[in-house]
Amino acid sequence: MIPLAALEEIIDRSRAAPRIEALLPAGVRARQLTVRTLLAGMCLAMADGRPAHLTRVHQALTALPADDQRRLGVLADWKHGPHQLTCRQTERTFGLAAKALSKDGSGGLPSQALQATCDDLLEASVPQTFTDASSSLAVDWTDLESFSRPPPRGTSDCADPEASWGHRKNNLLRSEDELYWGYYLSAGVMVREENGPAVPEFTRRATVSSCRHDPVRAFAPVLTALPAAGIPLGDILDDSGYAHRDAGAWAIPLRTAGAALVQDLHPHNKQRPQGHARGRGRQQREPLLPPDAPPAAGTRPARPHRHQRASRGLGTHNR
Repeated sequence: MIPLAALEEIIDRSRAAPRIEALLPAGVRARQLTVRTLLAGMCLAMADGRPAHLTRVHQALTALPADDQRRLGVLADWKHGPHQLTCRQTERTFGLAAKALSKDGSGGLPSQALQATCDDLLEASVPQTFTDASSSLAVDWTDLESFSRPPPRGTSDCADPEASWGHRKNNLLRSEDELYWGYYLSAGVMVREENGPAVPEFTRRATVSSCRHDPVRAFAPVLTALPAAGIPLGDILDDSGYAHRDAGAWAIPLRTAGAALVQDLHPHNKQRPQGHARGRGRQQREPLLPPDAPPAAGTRPARPHRHQRASRGLGTHNR
């Protein structure tokens, strides 16, 4: 388990807690649970492999030693004696913070303030000795199932309205995708530079988007904001799911930000360099053609299908 001191150091280095605290309304009586302690409890619950429930956050905080509880405000002196933090107080502070970082409407994408908070916390989790170790990132997305889903018939309302139906691969012996209700989780992980030394694979950026949104388009602005934060973009390694998007969704914004794309060619892409074997493992750094573009000069045109070659030969024989 990650020590509490290491988690507090990450929270303090990110400076996220005071920024969120400044957005919360001030009451007549000060809240016992501060945003800093709330973030520490959330990190403790996740680092211990617990589900992301507020009750687990409360359990993680109240299970700390008495000295840490007093220091963090989990245990406070009230008029009638010591008072330990309650689940209701945990829910209150979390609700205020979530409202302050949310946006109007259920768009299925994080607000600018929420995304900036997540970026700062992730960047602070990278040890300073490795922040400049590599500018290359490996990016991908995965499915993130929601805690709620709409009823099978009658209405689409549920406790998580920002989620949506999405498709994911499964391990079953069939080619059909599996339907699920939730989000796409996209992440960019540090990898070593080409011909460079190995580096720890720290996560530099991540975002969550509803399945009604394209995960590639949702993650592109998160990566293109890195240079403004003083983090240069190097090689971006991704699979054919990114290569098959139109250039304005992925390739152009990232190249404009200074990135070099290293990605698998999509099977539908017609630009096949000579001398390369067919397959998903093929990678290139050159700009990709859209699926309906004509073959590039100097490349072989696609061979006709077997039944077309057979009918062509049959017609020649009949003549």
